[in-house]
Amino acid sequence: MDDDVEAQLPLSPANGRQRIPLEGRTLRRNAPSKTHYDRFIPNRAAMDFDVAQYLMVDSKKENTTRILTSSQKAYMERLTEVCLKNRTRILAFGSKPLEPAENISWLPQRSWSVKPRRYISQTADTTLEAPELKDDAYLNLLDWSSRNVLAIALGHSLYLWDASEGGACSKLMSVADNGPITSVSWAPNGTHIAIGLRDSAAQLWDATSSKQLTALRGGHQSQVGSLAWNSHILTTGDMDGLIFNNDVRLPSHMVEEYKGHELEVCGLKWSSSGQQLASGGDDKLLHIWDRRMASERNGRQNQWLYRLDDHRGTVKALAWCPFQRNLLASGGGNPDRCIKFWNTCTGSCLKSMDTGSHVCALLWSKTEGELLSSHEIDWMEGDSQRPLILWEYPSMGMVAELVGHTSTAPFMAQSPDGCRVASASGGDETLRIWNVFGKPETKKKPISNPLGPFASLNSIR
Repeated sequence: MDDDVEAQLPLSPANGRQRIPLEGRTLRRNAPSKTHYDRFIPNRAAMDFDVAQYLMVDSKKENTTRILTSSQKAYMERLTEVCLKNRTRILAFGSKPLEPAENISWLPQRSWSVKPRRYISQTADTTLEAPELKDDAYLNLLDWSSRNVLAIALGHSLYLWDASEGGACSKLMSVADNGPITSVSWAPNGTHIAIGLRDSAAQLWDATSSKQLTALRGGHQSQVGSLAWNSHILTTGDMDGLIFNNDVRLPSHMVEEYKGHELEVCGLKWSSSGQQLASGGDDKLLHIWDRRMASERNGRQNQWLYRLDDHRGTVKALAWCPFQRNLLASGGGNPDRCIKFWNTCTGSCLKSMDTGSHVCALLWSKTEGELLSSHEIDWMEGDSQRPLILWEYPSMGMVAELVGHTSTAPFMAQSPDGCRVASASGGDETLRIWNVFGKPETKKKPISNPLGPFASLNSIR
């Protein structure tokens, strides 16, 4: 490499650079550096040992052996000021460090990512008329299928509303003498729906073909007010406190029986594992059942795993936590008015909170630690603005109040993506759709018919 090119390299090695001669240059001696003291180690060079000796020994002797008058004290203070120059420290330390410079641009800046709190609309996105909806908090007249279709029982008829963009509505069936309808529940496949009736029967319908598949009879003697699916097992509860497991594939459909409630069974919910069943009744009791206990006994009648009597009111509101296994939330009616959380492995109550009003239904968020509850409106207590309340779990702080219903909304259902909630009130005869739990985590899968299975059917009005 050429010498001129090499000389242009700013960080080239020292042995490869030409040395600059010292002849003709004026050398400047560096000034002595300033003495720096340490904050913790005393500097002997900065100390006056005579003054230190006087401060430690002689000054104490003068104060203890002599009694000074006021003029003598003034003289001694003036002498100390002149001679010692008000020095009172014996050891010499360095001063405290300088304050750090502000707004130093060369320091690395750390960006903190804070999750913004989502907007929760307190008004319903959609409001539909629901005439002839029974105003009975003990029944279960609303459910949302895995195929995004809402089913609601209006008197003696069952209507289906496609919750996709089309919003088509259709009438599936009607009953005459054995009505009205007292409960509805979609099967996991989203095409079959179970319907409980007042005459102690339950029917199974195919919603796509609008045909009845079978009728379940023989066990109940009163109206079937609660239903719950566990794969191909349909669990039914009646007004007499009886609970049956029905295998819809078999002609002899009753395979298991649960006896524990003394009054009407109001709520039934299977856990996500399909092993535990929660049942609540008008007898203020909450039962936890385990299917494995029935198989071990090898008999049709089952024995409860836990019998919980902590509630002081009707237990209808039941909800299994989707993100914490064996966590169950239950709500009590008047005068209890509490939401309780249970560990169903031990049967212990983890937390209890008084909400101030009758708890009708509960729904967990699938993406957030939140719980939505519906409450009975008591006009005497002025609770007309608190029909639906969103809570943060586990602190149970109130997140939002959903305003719109002018009467109690005892029926709630959750959309398959977990974001929207439907609530229905027999008092104001409306069905309202709320965007409560935010947007889904993943995009929806495309479907062949964007308007749903009932797009070709006309509206009922």
